[in-house]
Amino acid sequence: MTAARSGPAFSIHDIPFSTHGSWFGISPVLAEKARAEDLHLVSHQNGMHAVLRFTSLDATTGERAGTRVEATPGLLSWSGERGCVALAYAAPDTVRLRGEGLGLRITAAADALTPFTGTYFYRDPVDGSYVFTSYETGRRYRVTVLSGSVAEVSGSQTLGSGERGVIVTAGPGGVWEAAIEELDSARLPCTPSETFDAVVATAEHAFAAFADAVAPWRSSATPAAELAAYVLWSATVRPASLITRPAVLMSKHWMDKVWSWDHCFNALALAPGVPALAWDQFSLPFDHQDETGALPDSVTHSEVLYNFVKPPIHGWTLSHLRRRLPEPLSRTELAEIYSGLARWTDFWLTARRAPGASLPHYQHGNDSGWDNATTFDPERVVVTADLAAFLILQLRELARLAGELDRPDESRGWSRTAEATQTAMLDELWTGERFVTRGVDSAATWTSSSLLDLMPIALGEHLPAHIGKTLAARIETHLTTHGLATELPSSPHYLSDGYWRGPIWAPATILVEDGLRRAGHDRLADEISARFRALCETHGFAENFDALTGTGLRDRAYTWTAAAYLLLAEAHAHRDGR
Repeated sequence: MTAARSGPAFSIHDIPFSTHGSWFGISPVLAEKARAEDLHLVSHQNGMHAVLRFTSLDATTGERAGTRVEATPGLLSWSGERGCVALAYAAPDTVRLRGEGLGLRITAAADALTPFTGTYFYRDPVDGSYVFTSYETGRRYRVTVLSGSVAEVSGSQTLGSGERGVIVTAGPGGVWEAAIEELDSARLPCTPSETFDAVVATAEHAFAAFADAVAPWRSSATPAAELAAYVLWSATVRPASLITRPAVLMSKHWMDKVWSWDHCFNALALAPGVPALAWDQFSLPFDHQDETGALPDSVTHSEVLYNFVKPPIHGWTLSHLRRRLPEPLSRTELAEIYSGLARWTDFWLTARRAPGASLPHYQHGNDSGWDNATTFDPERVVVTADLAAFLILQLRELARLAGELDRPDESRGWSRTAEATQTAMLDELWTGERFVTRGVDSAATWTSSSLLDLMPIALGEHLPAHIGKTLAARIETHLTTHGLATELPSSPHYLSDGYWRGPIWAPATILVEDGLRRAGHDRLADEISARFRALCETHGFAENFDALTGTGLRDRAYTWTAAAYLLLAEAHAHRDGR
């Protein structure tokens, strides 16, 4: 085996340590917005649950050791004056540990308050392993000591509260090793054949191959590309329960779902290098399409939610995705996605158009993806120009697909509906200076200082030139040093950490940048791209960012942010001839 590249170093406090396919990661995260001093094994099956707690110990005194935690894609380590503990993934469900000079206390992360909550711990008399049975995840976590010794066992077979776990260590100058496996049911005893160093090397090679596939264009001019690739690689889970395909979660922190527009940006970033995974990302929500044609709001391991939807950007996505995939979709794939996209479009044209209305409506800000944008302050059930614009693009893509599938009548029908929808959008929502929002019940119209009002720029070349020019000028007023603020910073409603009321978001950036470029506003598109790329290179891949300081906010390991960086960095590299 050739020497592996260790890959980028990162802070475990921002990005979980995990591997491609795994349903758990290692991080200090305990629950939403809650962090701990110690690292934990955090599972994302049946919800997010901290299962095990890791505490490094001085092997001589047995006291907590002062250590620094370091992470690269293949290796996590606790290092101190007395020694080191290292952890690496041997498989998506198995981690290997090795310690020298330091021991490790492995305990249940939370008390079992009743016999049916928390974690039950016992020593398995068959193979001598130590097993944590988690009621919350429905899995067992088996600790097998491969070398060294067990210094202490606490709480074995205990019910109710109290610490339970095991300390693994070695004598002076000795080295200990252990394995932790996540088990769905029973499994033969753990008897690994690979050395710890070989496990690390295999993990490093796996990530390096993924990074080479996803970002072969990377250079010193795109310094965050490998870390962006790691965020996507490590947030991918294997199919399980309601996740019907390999899926890139939004994060292995708190946002551990696939939402039905977030997945589009991940699919686009993955398409050239790992097309099968990209197609799985695009297709996954369609696996759960309901009888009305609606896509779910979100999908995760054990839950599919339909109480909201997400905007119909899937036609826009599919148009780009088909150009980015290295091979054309087969006729069977085209027909399958055409059916799903047609049903999704019909949902908006039927279930979301009031009687006699030409344009569809949102029922809540959540449906737009811009949950609390100021556009929705006066009313929630509203007709908006962004929704009309996305639907127009989707109708145009359906017309193209129908033509390729030799369905000319359907193609003409989609084209007519696209033209009628665009005419209605301009007649009903364009004032001559800006787009307005209209309440479905009140018929009142209003404007806001939200960037959402300017999202019809996504129509690009399909917009009348004078409207595109007006939108571009207004978009530029949202551009801060770091990128596009979702609410004008001068607005009285602007909030630095106000979710969609100020912070910079990746999807808005991608959609606006693409629309501007297709409308011929390359200078502004270039500036938006450059500022967002610099933001990620400085502040990482947070869910969103303070528009004035650039500080990363909320979940700090968000895959659509990493995907957006990769898309913009790749396009910039190609424009520069790299």
